Amino acid sequence: MGAAAVPEEAAFEKPVDRGEPILQVRELVKHFPLTQGIIFKKLVGAVKAVDGVSFDLMQGETLGIVGESGCGKSTLAKVLMNLEPATSGSIRYKGEEITKLSGAALKAVRRNIQMVFQDPYTSLNPRMTVGDIIGEPFEIHPEVAPKGDRRKAVQDLLDVVGLNPEYITRYPHQFSGGQRQRIGIARGLALKPEIIICDEPVSALDVSVQAQVINLLEKLQSEFNLSYMFIAHDLSIVRHISDRVGVMYLGRMVEIGSDEEIYDHATHPYTQALLSAVPVPDPTARDARGRIVLTGDVPSPANPPSGCRFRTRCWKAQEKCAVETPALTVRQWLEGPAAHDSACHFAAEKESEAPPA
Repeated sequence: MGAAAVPEEAAFEKPVDRGEPILQVRELVKHFPLTQGIIFKKLVGAVKAVDGVSFDLMQGETLGIVGESGCGKSTLAKVLMNLEPATSGSIRYKGEEITKLSGAALKAVRRNIQMVFQDPYTSLNPRMTVGDIIGEPFEIHPEVAPKGDRRKAVQDLLDVVGLNPEYITRYPHQFSGGQRQRIGIARGLALKPEIIICDEPVSALDVSVQAQVINLLEKLQSEFNLSYMFIAHDLSIVRHISDRVGVMYLGRMVEIGSDEEIYDHATHPYTQALLSAVPVPDPTARDARGRIVLTGDVPSPANPPSGCRFRTRCWKAQEKCAVETPALTVRQWLEGPAAHDSACHFAAEKESEAPPA
């Protein structure tokens, strides 16, 4: 068999209608090998950070990704950006497979898919001025902004994200955390991308600054017709900004649906447990809410449980859960908003079946 054809850069320029898939991920896997020995290394296993994740990102929408620490959210983001090579699976951008790309074709994809990193203190080079940081993408993609226009382009980007254009000569240490994250967003916008992957962009910021950055992201989305994949721990922020939400547990997607379907009609026990832990400001409502307290620790991704990975902490678990891996699909007995993709053999809306706290 011959080698697969490498798509031309022009293939990534074709427009995608709003509501149509711009990014299609199927059975994506990323395993990190575990070895023993110094000279003669022996493969003894693998950390299954991402293990069979599938979803679509639509043009113009925000897809929120939630889950506890260590579930594979940030690894998923890095694989989508090709910062980490996928072990297996498919990532299709505008219908073109991008997991095996290199050279000019990969460069074209990275222009259209940008990333905003979690920590604004370490994602900016302290030895570079703001102008150099935001203008660096123009060095790699000179066709976006000719040399004579770059200073003006950087100042325009600073203005777009709400910073003084005269800050172009300052260094990162002269800014607050929220201002640094705005600089990171400006860098992500420099190449006029279609997709921005936000890897917990507000988790290191104060609550008041979080609101400012979220409002900025929403404004930029409508202004530049962006598609977001928004990774976060804070479920309230994800609901505020997201059109659809995907819930990850131990390297797999366990539930995905619209914000109403996930937050008001969750059917997977893990999602229900996550939602029950969200702080409620009203003491009366807090006492009336049925809190789900999970027992046991999260299993190691190097040795996940057989079948359903959540079964070791699930109050619904039965023998079938240990033998058969549940598919991420709509269960035929569910109706209305509860009828959305859920990877549980016994998917159902939360009732009195939850264990007491």
